[in-house]
Amino acid sequence: MHALLVMALSLPSWQDEQPFLVTGLALGGVYALSGVGMIVLYRTTGVLNLSFGAAGAFGALIAWQLINHSGMNQWLAYLVCILFAGVVTLAYGMVFGRRLAGRDAVVKTTATLGLTLILLGAMDLLWTSNGGASRAITLPTDSHGFMIGQVQVTTTDVIALAVGIAITIITTAFLRFSKLGTAMRAMANDREITATLGVPVRRVEAAAWFGCGVVAGIAGILLADLVALDATTLTFLVISSLAAALIARLSSIWITFAAAIVVGVVDATLTPITSLTNYRDMTPFVLAAAALLVLNRKRVLSLARQEF
Repeated sequence: MHALLVMALSLPSWQDEQPFLVTGLALGGVYALSGVGMIVLYRTTGVLNLSFGAAGAFGALIAWQLINHSGMNQWLAYLVCILFAGVVTLAYGMVFGRRLAGRDAVVKTTATLGLTLILLGAMDLLWTSNGGASRAITLPTDSHGFMIGQVQVTTTDVIALAVGIAITIITTAFLRFSKLGTAMRAMANDREITATLGVPVRRVEAAAWFGCGVVAGIAGILLADLVALDATTLTFLVISSLAAALIARLSSIWITFAAAIVVGVVDATLTPITSLTNYRDMTPFVLAAAALLVLNRKRVLSLARQEF
């Protein structure tokens, strides 16, 4: 009781929480686009891309290098980041995708951990911090924005949330109305039957791998600005996106979007609560576990009612 009283007394005011709410919505938008990219690849190939964060982080560091040491235009450097993430993800898919097609779910789930470790090791070799030197990506949109009450909202915050919404809408329409999207949905149901119907399976898989990589590059740039340009931090932020995708059972794009917003907002609004600071990293796991327990309980109750 005493511990609960102390925690209640240490809770920040609503005014203190408002800036973190804005940050949470922006992060939620990025987690949403990341989760959608992972789901499309998973539904098409059965592979869970755990290297998503590492590909984005590597691309963001390349963009930083080009801007600060090669004098490249910022937007062109960001395009290089996105293309790098897309190409490296596509290359992995083309080399190992066919070999993974017939493997069991555990192998498909953990296969990309190897690429994650390779990219992390390469980033550590190429961009080792000397004497604690810090790196940062600052988008031009950070200097523009508006006020909501007493809270400053940057254009970057708006873009992050808007991109998450846009990717969700565009992906939904793409999967439903385009020929390539229809082929992806067909492969999610049965890869072998889809191939016998004349669908170019390898091309469809290549599109899914490349698209996932492109989304990883976009997420890497946004997160490097919103959070920090740190290889390890950006790599493991994929956990929040993965939690959102798991809550959606790796199937529903719109549930992924909603779950990602919740994960981002809850995680950010816990920041000013000093008594919970050490537990913030557990937020995605706790939310995913709680949601899956509730969903499984409803499923069990539904099956039990059908039996009676």
